[in-house]
Amino acid sequence: MSRNAESTAFRSALEVIRAVEPRVADAIGAELTDQRESLKLIASENYASPATLLAMGNWFSDKYAEGTVGRRFYAGCQNVDTVEALAAEHARELFGAAHAYVQPHSGIDANLVAFWAVLADRVESPALKKAQVRQVNDLTEADWFALRRELGNQRMLGMSLDAGGHLTHGFRPNISGKMFDQRSYGTDPATGLIDYDRVAEAAREFKPLILVGGYSAYPRKVNFRILREIADSVGATFMVDMAHFAGLVAGKVLTGDFDPVPHAHIVTTTTHKSLRGPRGGMVLCQPELADQVDRGCPMVLGGPLPHVMAAKAVALAEARRPDFADYARRIVDNAQALAEGLLRRGAKLVTGGTDNHLVLIDVSGYGLTGRQAEQALLDSGIVTNRNSVPQDPNGAWYTSGIRIGTPALTTRGLGTAEMDQTAELIHTVLTQTTAGANADGTPSKAKYTLDPGLADKVARQATDLLATHPLYPGIDLA
Repeated sequence: MSRNAESTAFRSALEVIRAVEPRVADAIGAELTDQRESLKLIASENYASPATLLAMGNWFSDKYAEGTVGRRFYAGCQNVDTVEALAAEHARELFGAAHAYVQPHSGIDANLVAFWAVLADRVESPALKKAQVRQVNDLTEADWFALRRELGNQRMLGMSLDAGGHLTHGFRPNISGKMFDQRSYGTDPATGLIDYDRVAEAAREFKPLILVGGYSAYPRKVNFRILREIADSVGATFMVDMAHFAGLVAGKVLTGDFDPVPHAHIVTTTTHKSLRGPRGGMVLCQPELADQVDRGCPMVLGGPLPHVMAAKAVALAEARRPDFADYARRIVDNAQALAEGLLRRGAKLVTGGTDNHLVLIDVSGYGLTGRQAEQALLDSGIVTNRNSVPQDPNGAWYTSGIRIGTPALTTRGLGTAEMDQTAELIHTVLTQTTAGANADGTPSKAKYTLDPGLADKVARQATDLLATHPLYPGIDLA
């Protein structure tokens, strides 16, 4: 698409929106400005291409399309069939998967589809039938225990939240923690790395139905061949959530033992993050689970979103191009350069570095909580998110860590030299931020002090750093 065509498309769209609700048009324009000016280091965010963005704003949004390709509960879905089939085809080819299901609206939805696909062969129990007529939120812990027992006391073993796992891998506040009796495996306290022998020991003791691999804040490669062997040894289904690193798999940065698709029975992912597509989810699986996975709607999902599936097809087609593999390699190069820059300046990193797209800073070395560090960096034009570190004394709300990632800045074209400059800006802010106190004089986990002048200076430096790598250079809304 030419630059003039991109500008015309988005400018015209905003004019149409402005005629109905100008405040929405203003907010859309302001979001583009904010993203252009902010140093985006949130590991789970990226920038979708103009083609992907435009694929979501069309008449597919008006369609109901429950069911799957060729088997819809609504008539008139022939064009939805086309884009869903294209998205699934691109996904299979890109990842070397036997089957792809592209309907999930998010990563959580994709995980729920996977969980229920694994459970689908279980006989529906009287307790489950009774529960279906009640609101899920009304079920007590005893109710959930009874349901799990009726379903065979299903168990899940996944990475602990503070070690880098995800809420949907069986943690009690999430629906996955209600569906399964869950136990976690952590990391070695000395190295922060997965101890596969301990995972095997936990699996032998716990005997899970599902062993979950994958992470949202683990900065190293995972050996999926070993995890599959552990799953097989106890008769578990091996599921991998690759939402964070799907782009590195697609770009063939993670191959062999570190590519989950050949080893897992079922793989879930988001389509944004490092894959650089629209916000949404996807499930890849072995043939024996395909029929159950395709029942995701209506088993778990409501009507699929055809306009988002169209955008998934576009983004997955983009990821099959040769330049995407170069992009994926540069993500890792940049993450490692960012980690090295932080280490040289004295920062403490979980595992001492990174093999993938993310870096986890233990900010307790700066005398801060994750919440204090997150806000101080945001004041300075650097967008990050707080995150737990292993054995985190501050819990999941305040945390002791900051998670940063390089997919978005790599999309903008920044390289390793700019990563060192970024490390300097982060280190400057964190060293100049001090923890605050509550009104009674006790230490606060949220309040902090940072010279506004310094914050403004760093924000200007961040803007200057980004100026040489403009975001969406082909789009001019003026």
